[in-house]
Amino acid sequence: MSYLNPSEFVGKMIDAGEAKVFMSTRDTVIRAYMAGAILALAAAFAVTVTVQTGSALVGALLFPVGFCLLYLLGFDLLTGVFTLVPLAWIDRRPGVTVKGVLRNWALVFAGNFAGALTVALMMAVILTFAFTVAPNEVAQRLGEIGTSRTVGYADHGAAGMLTLFLRGVLCNWMVSTGVVAAMISTSVSGKVIGMWMPILVFFYMGFEHSVVNMFLFPSGIMLGGDFSIVDYLVWNEFPTVVGNLVGGLTFVGLTLYATHARPGAGRTRPAREDVRTPEVAAR
Repeated sequence: MSYLNPSEFVGKMIDAGEAKVFMSTRDTVIRAYMAGAILALAAAFAVTVTVQTGSALVGALLFPVGFCLLYLLGFDLLTGVFTLVPLAWIDRRPGVTVKGVLRNWALVFAGNFAGALTVALMMAVILTFAFTVAPNEVAQRLGEIGTSRTVGYADHGAAGMLTLFLRGVLCNWMVSTGVVAAMISTSVSGKVIGMWMPILVFFYMGFEHSVVNMFLFPSGIMLGGDFSIVDYLVWNEFPTVVGNLVGGLTFVGLTLYATHARPGAGRTRPAREDVRTPEVAAR
């Protein structure tokens, strides 16, 4: 696969962030909607596979198919723009302001949520024959996920909130690494391989992804999960969003930018002594 060195793909990261700031509202929302919907379908697929095979690893191995598809199609996730868009402002690209960065984040959040909610409703209807039969095993699992990852955190108080936040940090450390990994290759196969590995890690480890949760928790509520909308927002979505922002920007965006786009001055090398023998030096 064709490989770009870090100084090249970091430049692409900054260019991508700048382009997203100036994208029209219509295009930003449409791309975010489709990203949220595709990722939600991938999450539904992974949960179904996990339930039917009894193996969480198999579900995690297959989940990245949705992530790869949405990025190859040029759609945007909140986790990705958290990492890329601020770099254009930090790099002082003309016209890029804090207001523009926040506008992009807000539009992508809204689009992702709408797309994920659409799929959550569709899956709830499919799994219950339009709410006319009891939830099947997959539907019950969706409800259990929502309960354990809201009320389950709340039961531990501040320690639960810290755990939730750190899972959000680690999640977008991996997810944003996947976003960047897609830029290190110019071939489709190289991009897919680069994205697949960190996404597999995040999903199997049970880290908290704000957009995946936009599907899991609304569908869990529809399917009888023992938690409320307030539980979802306070004890998952909002802390996860903050954790995703910190993880992606701190451990991926800023580190790559600092050391490849704006590297520090190198240390002065000491002069080398001529250690050759007089006979060799005279030749």
